[in-house]
Amino acid sequence: MSSMFFLVAFSHAATPMPKQIKIVVPFLAGASNDSIARVIAPRLSELLHANVIVENRAGAAGVIGSDHVAKAPKDGSVLLLTSSTFVTAAATQPTIPYDAVKDFIPVAMIGEGPLVIAVSSEKNYESFDELLKAARANPSVLNYGTAGIGSLAHLATTLLGDAANIDIVHVPYKGSANAASDLAGGRIDLMLANYSSLASLLPTGKVKLVATTALGKHAAFPDLPSAAQSVPGYGVDIWVGVFAPAGTPADLIETLNKAVNEAGQSHQLAGLLELDGTVPSAIGSKEFSVRVAADLDRWKALAQQHHITAN
Repeated sequence: MSSMFFLVAFSHAATPMPKQIKIVVPFLAGASNDSIARVIAPRLSELLHANVIVENRAGAAGVIGSDHVAKAPKDGSVLLLTSSTFVTAAATQPTIPYDAVKDFIPVAMIGEGPLVIAVSSEKNYESFDELLKAARANPSVLNYGTAGIGSLAHLATTLLGDAANIDIVHVPYKGSANAASDLAGGRIDLMLANYSSLASLLPTGKVKLVATTALGKHAAFPDLPSAAQSVPGYGVDIWVGVFAPAGTPADLIETLNKAVNEAGQSHQLAGLLELDGTVPSAIGSKEFSVRVAADLDRWKALAQQHHITAN
C-alpha cells in the first residue's frame, strides 16, 4: 500500500490528522514494546505525513503510561503502544485509575504470539507430558517462577493449572530475568515466558523448552508441541497493539488503523517480532476491541476466582 492511499484518505476525512503524534510506551526504553514503537514510528511518519515520536512513561506494570494516554487529547495526537499487560494489569490491580475498555479505543493489533513452557534441565522432565505427570503425582511440590504476582505468566500458569488439574506453587520474582536464572539453576521447576526471556539460556543446556501456549502447532516453534495437545482447550497468546483515548473521531481511528497495519508489514518489524515468536496481525479496530474485551473478562474472572491481586 502506498502513501498515496493515505493522501486520498485525508482528502475525504472530516477530521485532520495532527502534525505531531506521540506514541507513549508504558515501559522502559529498550524493552520489546519500546523497540517495536521505534521501528514503526518512522514508517508512520511517512504514511501519516506527521512527526511521530516515541515517549517512555514506565511504571506500575504499564498503568502510569496508560493513564497518561487515557487523559490525553482525543485528536489522535497521543497514542499508546502496549501489550497484553494492558489487560492483565486492569484485571489484577484494584485501584487502576482508568477503565481499560471505556477509556480507550483499540486502534490496531501489531502482532501476537505464544508463550513458551520451559523446564529446568536438572529436573529430568523430557516432555510436557512428563511434566504434567510429575505435577499430578506430587501436588503442591513442583513450583514455577514469574515476573511477579498478576503478571501475564502468573495468570497463564494459573489457567494451565486449572485446565490440566495440577497444583503447582507460584514463586514470584522481581522480573523475569531473575526467575529465568533460578530456572537454570534448578531452584524452580518450570516457567512460562516470552521466548526472548529464555533464549540466552537455551545454548547452555540448563533450560529446556517443552511446549508452547499456542492452541496448535506454531510456525515459529516447529519442534515444540502445543500445551493444548495434552490439555485440550488451553491456549494463551500475547499481543502488541496501539490504542487511542476514547472519543477520538472514528475517521481518525480508521486512518490510524490502516497506517499501523501498513507499518506492521515491514521486514524490519517482522525480524523484531520473530525474536519472540510473534507474527504480524493486521486486523480492524472493531475486531481488536472484541479481543481486548474478551481477554480482560477472561483474566478478571481468573483473578477473582484465585484471589490474585497485583502488588
